[in-house]
Amino acid sequence: MDLLSLEIFRTVVREGGITRAAEQLHRVQSNVTTRIRQLEQSLGVSLFSRNHKRLVLTPAGETLLDYAERLLNLAIEAREAVQPAVPQGRLRIGSMESTAASRLPLPLARFHQQWPAVQLELSTGPTQQLIDRVRAFTLDAALVAGPLEDPLLTILPLYAEELVLLAPRNHPPINSPDDLQTHTLIAFENGCAYRRHAENWLASGSIPGRRPDRILELGSYHAMLACVAAGAGVALAPRSVLELHNCSESLAIHPIGPAGQVPTYLIRRHDYSSPAFDALSQILQDEAINRLSYIEPTASPSDNKDVEAAGQSDAD
Repeated sequence: MDLLSLEIFRTVVREGGITRAAEQLHRVQSNVTTRIRQLEQSLGVSLFSRNHKRLVLTPAGETLLDYAERLLNLAIEAREAVQPAVPQGRLRIGSMESTAASRLPLPLARFHQQWPAVQLELSTGPTQQLIDRVRAFTLDAALVAGPLEDPLLTILPLYAEELVLLAPRNHPPINSPDDLQTHTLIAFENGCAYRRHAENWLASGSIPGRRPDRILELGSYHAMLACVAAGAGVALAPRSVLELHNCSESLAIHPIGPAGQVPTYLIRRHDYSSPAFDALSQILQDEAINRLSYIEPTASPSDNKDVEAAGQSDAD
């Protein structure tokens, strides 16, 4: 078992089959198939089973994948440790769509200008998915919404976001959940931290624990704003994102007080570090300070920790 075999194995899993893995690795299919068979023979177990012409990981394959991720990432860290401490190589960053749209364009442009040798990969998704991917070694770091405590993660507070309630323009004033004329919540998929904040706010009215009568799940802020304007329901969204959309004439925006104050954290595993990550972290902190939205590190959920464009989904 060597690192190249593990890299081929991991690519087959990620690409969902031999053909796409071979294309990704710039190898012929027979070579990839042979390396997988050799790996299985050296371990004495089957790593894949075929299900309707699809490769599915066996329990042994699932176990090996976790170790392969850790070993390959450790190899990258070892290589960086013996090389000059200059940002280079690959850096895989995850972000909520709202953060990617409203917070990241300028710092990422600055990062690319300063450190062109770094291959920065940005992917978006809801908070829980991003946390899971950092924990599973498929992301090096991510920007997620709080609150958050996780013993496996180092948590750096960056931005203080204000979530505001969006309602149709003709809706009467809203000071509490009791003032709502509709209990349809327009939100993103489960795992979205802002959806959780919206549900908690709706449950804070005079009927304790009340949940939305209906949740309309959407995948983009454009769709969300359009549905709210059409009277389909209400939604919660960061004010920083609304600044990117011209919606003041079609929507009513209602602050919800302290319940709308939500931190954004930059997270990584305790066992991960690299010059590229350190450089990006510093640029993100500088940008947050310049925009007067920085959270002091003392606001971290735990004293012993260091502590949002359209894509596939706008979920946070």
